[in-house]
Amino acid sequence: MDFGLVLQTDPPASAVVGLMRRAERNGFRYGWTFDSAVLWQEPFVVYSRILEHTDRLIVGPMVTNPGTRTWEVTASTFATLNDMYGNRTVCGIGRGDSAMRVAGRTPHTLARLGEAIDVIRDLAEGREATVDGQRVQIPWVKEGRLPVWMAAYGPKALALAGRKADGFILQLADPFLTEWMVKAVRDAAAEAGRDPDSVTICVAAPAYVGDDLEHAREQCRWFGGMVGNHVADLVSRYGEHSGLVPEALTAYIAGRSGYDYSHHGRTQNPDTAFVPDEIVDRFCLLGPADAHVEKLRALRDLGVDQFALYAMHDARERTIDAYGSTVIPALST
Repeated sequence: MDFGLVLQTDPPASAVVGLMRRAERNGFRYGWTFDSAVLWQEPFVVYSRILEHTDRLIVGPMVTNPGTRTWEVTASTFATLNDMYGNRTVCGIGRGDSAMRVAGRTPHTLARLGEAIDVIRDLAEGREATVDGQRVQIPWVKEGRLPVWMAAYGPKALALAGRKADGFILQLADPFLTEWMVKAVRDAAAEAGRDPDSVTICVAAPAYVGDDLEHAREQCRWFGGMVGNHVADLVSRYGEHSGLVPEALTAYIAGRSGYDYSHHGRTQNPDTAFVPDEIVDRFCLLGPADAHVEKLRALRDLGVDQFALYAMHDARERTIDAYGSTVIPALST
């Protein structure tokens, strides 16, 4: 199993770079960041510094979207980083939540997202693609490689990820829901004539190593609120009891009353009081390092290839180091 570290690009950028270097020293192979231009600093600028100050770390957004940058700009940016540092990027992409809504826009359609996946990958790898009716090719790309991993929850999005994406990003660590969603992605890949095992499966969730479970829950409760934004979209689209989305995912948002993106991804987010302890425990990894190892082994058995650790809490260094000393070695065999 691979491991990634997920951060927000809060200033100073040097602190983000420092944590990514710490993660690499501890055996992490991926460095991810949020991508929301209004809320945080520009991630692609920070990626350049991370790549310069690490040796092997692969970096990318978790996740970008088809609208805040034009597709040729996104592709060229990835291709530039790859040319400078040797194909050490990955493009996580989704419909767009905070990046779009903070700017007063709505998330993109799945049709547009699917088109963007193909175009961004083709352009970043040097192939010709159509952008707004115009055939475009980046002439200086040589031997570029850009895996595109798609974030998804709902049945249509999961099917799209299976048909088109190189990887699937699931932003929660509940084994029951992971099994259901991984199956949906792999079934769609098989139906599209792809090898289902060729789709990399990445589970992303907060991890907090420590013995004070109550404190860990309060530090990570924000995540249930973030996931709740996507769940609310699913409920509005499919209904509460459609059978198309597991109630194990949708039931907990019944008490959700709204969401202020100025607190997005932050501890003590006042809009996440509706998230019960049960959801925090299911969606996150909490407790001593041995408990993390046990849950990650269960996820690995379900086909998860990477665990990406959200470190938006007050124990970032301790958790990164505990993963390096205990968790990652236990999952490497």
